[in-house]
Amino acid sequence: MQQASIQHKILVVDNEAFVVEELVEFLHNQGFSCLGCTSPQEALTCFIENPEIDIVLSDFRMPQLNGVQLVEQLRLEANPGRVFEAIIFTGNAETNDVIAALRADVADYYQKPLDLKQLLLGLDRVIARIEKRGAESKIKTLSQNLRMLSSSLSEICNGTALVDPDTRVAVGVDDKGRSQSDDNDPSAKLSPRQRDVAKLLAQGLTNYSIACELGISENTVKIYVSQILRIFKLSNRTQLALVLDSGRSLQPV
Repeated sequence: MQQASIQHKILVVDNEAFVVEELVEFLHNQGFSCLGCTSPQEALTCFIENPEIDIVLSDFRMPQLNGVQLVEQLRLEANPGRVFEAIIFTGNAETNDVIAALRADVADYYQKPLDLKQLLLGLDRVIARIEKRGAESKIKTLSQNLRMLSSSLSEICNGTALVDPDTRVAVGVDDKGRSQSDDNDPSAKLSPRQRDVAKLLAQGLTNYSIACELGISENTVKIYVSQILRIFKLSNRTQLALVLDSGRSLQPV
């Protein structure tokens, strides 16, 4: 955990100062960077001023806002694209409290006094979840940028073809306005399942997300991706996403 922990910053929130001090000291000793707050309002300010905070450990029962309400408020205050996870702990675990935490998509829920060994295991799971969400967010952003680039290139090509008929040969369009590459469209060689995978690739989904969407294993998805890359004669997913978003591929065969 030592290597992974230095990449993540934790915000500890509890209205009892000694709890915050002890927990912050313990997490510091485990290699984490930590900040402590003794009220929800202080925690909101600290969260906004420290965008590197990506894990929030909060007591449930506090004045002004309880832990779940605090997490919901933090989500409202977070900038678009900011990824963070929350863990709630309480000395009086009631069924309704647990249900409220689950509905708020809190990553974990612990009873006081905290079992520090279990807390560290929970932090491992939370870190894995954060890194997965962060990777998916980057892929989604890349896919959006590729779509914008593809759209711009398409507009440029279409505009040139309309303005100057003599350039049709240069951009690969025949006298009937058809793309000369249509007859050799690699997407026509895809099987139905390869086509399903390719469509999800074009949306920027990860292998794991594609596997969940199609109900197949992640290893099977990897095989399909390799097959699709060979069919399109490309070397990586980025090139493939650009081609699949060009508007000419994956049309009904």
